[in-house]
This record gives sequence, C-alpha cells and structure tokens, in this order.
Amino acid sequence: MNNRIEYRPFEWVPNDFSLKGTDEKFYTLEQFRGSKGLVVMFICNHCPYVKAITNQLVMDVKVLEESGISSIAIMSNDVINYPDDSFENMKMFSVRNDFNFPYVIDENQLVAKDFMALCTPDFFGFDAELKLQYRGRLNSAGKNQPSSETKNELVDAMLSISKHGIRPEEQFPSIGCSIKWKK
Repeated sequence: MNNRIEYRPFEWVPNDFSLKGTDEKFYTLEQFRGSKGLVVMFICNHCPYVKAITNQLVMDVKVLEESGISSIAIMSNDVINYPDDSFENMKMFSVRNDFNFPYVIDENQLVAKDFMALCTPDFFGFDAELKLQYRGRLNSAGKNQPSSETKNELVDAMLSISKHGIRPEEQFPSIGCSIKWKK
C-alpha cells in the first residue's frame, strides 16, 4: 500500500474555473490573477485551524495585494454533512471576518480535486504566468497566535517569487482539517 501524498509539481498550471462568490458574482482563475501572482487558498467556516489564522490571513492578503498579488479563497467541503460550511454561512463568515478577497464555493469539488488540495487551510502560490511556485502554510505559528518569532512564509515566498522569480527551497505543508469529500 502506498501512503505517499501526491502533490502538483512546481510549474503546474491549473485549469480555469468559474465559481460563485459570497457576493453572488462568479470568479474565474484567469480573470482574477494579479499582475505579479495569485494565491489560491482552500478554507472553510468550521475548521479551528482556519478560524485561528483568519485575522492574520486578512492582513497578509492586504500586503500581497499592495504588491500586485491577488488572492481568492475556495470552500470545497461537503455542505450536506458539514452544514456550518453552507453558502449562507460562508456569507456570514466572510462579513464577520472582513474578508478583502473573494470567497467562493466549489460545490462539485472539482477544483479541489484539480489542485489536489488536502486540508483547510491549504495555500497555493502562483507566479504571474499562473505557474505553481508555492504550496504550503500561511506561517510558522500554525493554530497558535503569531509572535515576533513567527515566520510569514506565504507572504515572504510570494514577495520573493513576484520580485525575484525565486521560490523558497524549503516549503512546509499546511496543517488543518481534511477536506470533507462527498461520498
């Protein structure tokens, strides 16, 4: 039995998608990418790991946006068995946390499968050509409160990629709740 987790290779380019956001608009990957890159994050409403990073996430997205890097959050969980992640609850979660990025629903879970997303939160950083350069966590704090010792891995990686075309050699997988797949 092979227990090895498979990841998309660096330089992988995702398929375009069109997903409905909490603002009732549809978002495509192609139209939303920033001039210097794009961060695609898989999150949900109920996960304690996501809840723990939400404030930092909003601040980090602002930093990235100021550098020409767009961000979009995708919720791919099974909402029948996990009603806390319903579209209506996504709307409330987005407003309550002052999201400064689109929060979209992947109802058929095809986007999560295309990305090989594993958990919430899970972060994918793309360069300006939409080639995968970063797959990892938001920062070194995990579910704990950030401190002066915390490394802002996502922001640091994306700024390096956008300014110098250099991705970090060492990238740490995100830790969180597994994506809740439909049966």
